[in-house]
Amino acid sequence: MLATKALRKCSLWSTHLPFTFIPVHIFSFSSTMSSLEEPLGLDNLPNISVDRLQRFSSSACRPRVDEIGMGNCWIEGRNCSSSNSCNDEYTSEAFPWRRQTRDVSHGDSLNRRTSSMGRNHRIFGSTCDSWYFPDRQYSSHCNDSDIRDITNKGCLNSNLMVYMVVQFLRGIPRFVKIVEVGPRDGLQNEKNMVPTAVKVELIQRLVSSGLPVVEATSFVSPKWVPQLADAKDVMEAIRNVEGARLPVLTPNLKGFEAAVAAGAKEVAIFAAASESFSKSNINCSIEDSLIRYRAVALAARKLSIPVRGYVSCVVGCPVEGAVPPSKVAYVAKELYDMGCSEISLGDTIGVGTPGTVVPMLVAVMDVVPVEKLAVHFHDTYGQSLPNILVSLQMGISTVDSSVSGLGGCPYAKGASGNVATEDVVYMLNGLGVKTNVDLGKLMSAGEFICKQLCRPSGSKTATALGRITADASKI
Repeated sequence: MLATKALRKCSLWSTHLPFTFIPVHIFSFSSTMSSLEEPLGLDNLPNISVDRLQRFSSSACRPRVDEIGMGNCWIEGRNCSSSNSCNDEYTSEAFPWRRQTRDVSHGDSLNRRTSSMGRNHRIFGSTCDSWYFPDRQYSSHCNDSDIRDITNKGCLNSNLMVYMVVQFLRGIPRFVKIVEVGPRDGLQNEKNMVPTAVKVELIQRLVSSGLPVVEATSFVSPKWVPQLADAKDVMEAIRNVEGARLPVLTPNLKGFEAAVAAGAKEVAIFAAASESFSKSNINCSIEDSLIRYRAVALAARKLSIPVRGYVSCVVGCPVEGAVPPSKVAYVAKELYDMGCSEISLGDTIGVGTPGTVVPMLVAVMDVVPVEKLAVHFHDTYGQSLPNILVSLQMGISTVDSSVSGLGGCPYAKGASGNVATEDVVYMLNGLGVKTNVDLGKLMSAGEFICKQLCRPSGSKTATALGRITADASKI
């Protein structure tokens, strides 16, 4: 919407905007309580200063050509009138979370970006610099004959569409690392015990699909999580599995020591941004949990074992309602300072929307480098994919997900499972983002575990593609 206001300052952009940018119209909020029955929205968030989300200049009309990397011409080669002073007003500060602008000039920026996607490009004639997209190249110049030849949308609107798409895609990373949490975060919430052999085969199938990280199990007390009481046996069975990292969750130093003894080469710890959730989940306050994890991080550092940190309830808590972004930033910073190599921000109960995720990420990114962050969304309200997309636009390049959408939260009534890995891969494929994951093999792994659990897949992609395959087989 900010972009729309800025563009409308110039008569050239005054009509028929095809779509807008990501929602960055967030500056102050009122504080209210929320429950699982109603997803958290902008009006539910506590007050927060988001000065980094600077508005467009009042006279801004379009990006500088060296910023957007599209060469020295614009629609029909025209600039805005001198009264609008459009040339230099739009700066990179409008989207402060974006990664550092690449040091390229003119038309090379977008060309280099999209050519890295491994797509074939068709080149159409152009009298000026051109705009590249996967499988096609758009001319950035329109002459009078072009306009006469186009009847409905017109060349002006077409080029505006291209510009909008460029801005939409520019922050999205070329490669996204997917952290598969199904064998741990998914299966730990099952009512029935899953045999060790089934867990092992699931892990093997997931690794063979190309997933770079598969969270294998958790070394927690069987009293609290009986579904993962066979953690030691699982680790023994996958000891020789190659091709992926296989971290395990450890709630304290005792769990860490048991994990190392079982052969774990990477561990994860988990804190909460909600005091109530911390006490109900791990029976201690946030500060007490951080003390525990400092001991784990110190022991891991001595053994050169990487530690991943989780932050739960980064948007909302089933007890406290909305969680202030400042609390999330505090916990994330503590985990980062104690040596966590990566910090995953988890919407544990799935109440987040892009409008609430953005200020949370802005707050965290003020204190933790973006390349150290991951996102972990549950799909209670079907908002996981939009939340992931806006996170990618802000520079996040690591996403947690669970095959077939397995999972949930035993401490949050009504919270559904994690976003399905199949759905994440399908979306990323559509964006031209590489994951190195074979969707067919991934779907096979999901089908395997769903049969074992006697339930349909929670992945819309797997369901749709499975139906298409079934229908084709009848022809």
